[in-house]
Amino acid sequence: MRCLSVWWLLCLSAFLFPESVIAEEPIEIGSRRELFVDNFLIQSLDGDAKQVLQQPTPHEVVLVTDKPWEGNTCAYYSIFQDCDLYRMYYRGSHWDTEKKRATHPEVVCYAESRDGIHWTKPELGLVEFDGSKANNIVFNGIGSHCFTPFIDTNPDCPPAARYKAIGRGRPTAKKGLYVFQSADGLHWSLMHDEPVITQGAFDSQNLAFWDPIIKKYRCYYRDFRKVRDIKWCVSDDFIHWSEPAFLTYPDQPLEHLYTNAIRNDPRAPHILIGFPTRYLPNEGQRVEPTFMSSRDGHTFHRWLKPVIPESAPKDRSGNRSNYMTWGLLELPSKPNEYSVYATEAYYTGPDSRVRRFTYRKDGYVAVTGEQKGSLLTKPIVYQGDKLSVNAKVADGGRLMVELLTSDGPVWVSDPVTGDSIDHQITWPAKSPLAKQAGKPVQIRFHLKNAELYSFQFQKDE
Repeated sequence: MRCLSVWWLLCLSAFLFPESVIAEEPIEIGSRRELFVDNFLIQSLDGDAKQVLQQPTPHEVVLVTDKPWEGNTCAYYSIFQDCDLYRMYYRGSHWDTEKKRATHPEVVCYAESRDGIHWTKPELGLVEFDGSKANNIVFNGIGSHCFTPFIDTNPDCPPAARYKAIGRGRPTAKKGLYVFQSADGLHWSLMHDEPVITQGAFDSQNLAFWDPIIKKYRCYYRDFRKVRDIKWCVSDDFIHWSEPAFLTYPDQPLEHLYTNAIRNDPRAPHILIGFPTRYLPNEGQRVEPTFMSSRDGHTFHRWLKPVIPESAPKDRSGNRSNYMTWGLLELPSKPNEYSVYATEAYYTGPDSRVRRFTYRKDGYVAVTGEQKGSLLTKPIVYQGDKLSVNAKVADGGRLMVELLTSDGPVWVSDPVTGDSIDHQITWPAKSPLAKQAGKPVQIRFHLKNAELYSFQFQKDE
């Protein structure tokens, strides 16, 4: 009770020191989920509150590239869910470290899974390798170096092009990115005889996808500007693309970036998230995945700490031995987390590996408070009559919510305890949320031994 009383005194400070919520134009958030991956909604962090980049938890190895057509330089994995099946595409390649040459042509390999953990390599019978079609090679034409498929969720997409891919033309094709289509994800054909994007270097995993928020295709790919970096462009039809431009990272240094793994966040699709691979040429060509996010698709907030460090198990310290794959999966019976995947043992052995890691949903960045922390949002306008938070509160801790309005009243919630991705906020008296919907407000989150990941207003159905 004494601890709770202290918390109530902290919250009552808002009555003694009221703050106007109309000092600036409010941000319309409607009923969308908002993550604290950037400073977009944060007006201030007070006390010991701070944003902390999270690292996913390592788990088991899910794939070993030990077939003759695979090898120690398999790379550029694309992983996605297709109904009750998970699909994985990747480059099959091997490098002879003594002779310093590739031992076989690059091919596109395919694996599938029902649970995202146990993967099989089906004998597809599509492409001949060393006199046999008993393999999991799905493609070996233009673009095999970095062939990156996805499911097209454009509602106007014809069935023949339900699966699309983009890939770099090499070695004899014209320089640029070619586009492909498939009705079943296994049999692929060119959509256009010429490359559709020609300004770039393309020597990495270049990717594209349908963005349901802007209702266009996005493409993110590799180019140079003193360092290796990422360009972007958009398209209405996957053939004709806008003028490419480099991403921008305000107040952050330019660093060598290889793969980007950009996509819409599943629970907050208005936010684009990415796991760009930082390349460290002066450290033995070591690489490490980082995290970034964007509200518009071209200006990104980059976090400089690696999300999968070299110390994660194992064999991640060598040349290009720590790439994040393009994939974020919700697995069966694991509704509160996402599985992501990263490579290891590149170049170092007869094969390489893919390991699974897990994030809490929305759990890329946490706002934490140990003893007396608080986060005050910028003025917002929401829609709905209930509020939920994704938060983890340690034993003896508390999370409380203040709703500050432009006309003076301040409402203070009941304390939140425990660990849930969907805590429903309750109030000591009648909820103020329906009355304040559509009006400018600010929210102050009080944190004691707590981590806050996201919040969302919703309409009670």
